[in-house]
Amino acid sequence: MFNFLMTLRCADAPGIVHATSEAIVAVGGNILENDQFTDPVTGQFCMRTRFETEQGDVDAVRAKLEAGVAKYAPVVGLRLESRRRRALVMVSSADHCLADLLYRAEQGDLALDLVAVVSNHGDCRALSERHGVPFYEIAVTPTTKVQAEARVRDIAQEFDVDLIVLARYMQILSSEFCDEFAGQIVNIHHSFLPGFKGARPYHQAYERGVKLIGATAHFVTGELDEGPIIEQDVVRVSHARRPQDLVALGRDIERTVLARAVSLLAEDRVMLVGARTVIFAQ
Repeated sequence: MFNFLMTLRCADAPGIVHATSEAIVAVGGNILENDQFTDPVTGQFCMRTRFETEQGDVDAVRAKLEAGVAKYAPVVGLRLESRRRRALVMVSSADHCLADLLYRAEQGDLALDLVAVVSNHGDCRALSERHGVPFYEIAVTPTTKVQAEARVRDIAQEFDVDLIVLARYMQILSSEFCDEFAGQIVNIHHSFLPGFKGARPYHQAYERGVKLIGATAHFVTGELDEGPIIEQDVVRVSHARRPQDLVALGRDIERTVLARAVSLLAEDRVMLVGARTVIFAQ
């Protein structure tokens, strides 16, 4: 038997689930897991379905499924569950998020393959190579930004990546690059934004006496740090915490939030509906 993961998104209408179920039966399929939701803001119907069938030809299965739901004009995603998502990680000097992702992937806690690491510094080379992941150092300056992004694009194509993970990559991607990989780039940052911008945000937060710190993982768009949110979390702090304590707590929450977001994406549990996301929780 072959296990498939299917996602479907379209304008809500009666009969979508019935038509999809009939299409799955038509390929000899048996539904193993199903989640669905109609977003009240956009009116978009979203569904994620795992099913098994004796047919292993992805193109043939896709053709029958799409024919069965064609009247709803849906966006359909389909892949063999054994065909794992492939991720390119981009990082600068801070290695906490990269180290966490590499460890989780190595332990089998992420259902995806980390196939390459790109950085504008060389600090994380040893870490990446110790885990057997190719490392590419691509310097970025105002005059070389276009060429640098072209090289990242080439690497993404070479490794056939599904996802680009910004694991504390401290460079702003161009609107053109973001548009080309729309819905495929995830970023992590502290949740103080739009306050406490720039350098030393945790020290700024300390000076203002914040009582909560957190992190946000979101899709990257041309609008800086304003893409649809995938995952967030917070931790409470007291006045007794020093700036270095906030930095340490920030590192912890950044890596756990990013790992959860990457895990959701790896299992096709995130669906974009305009400026929002629908998350089919694990």
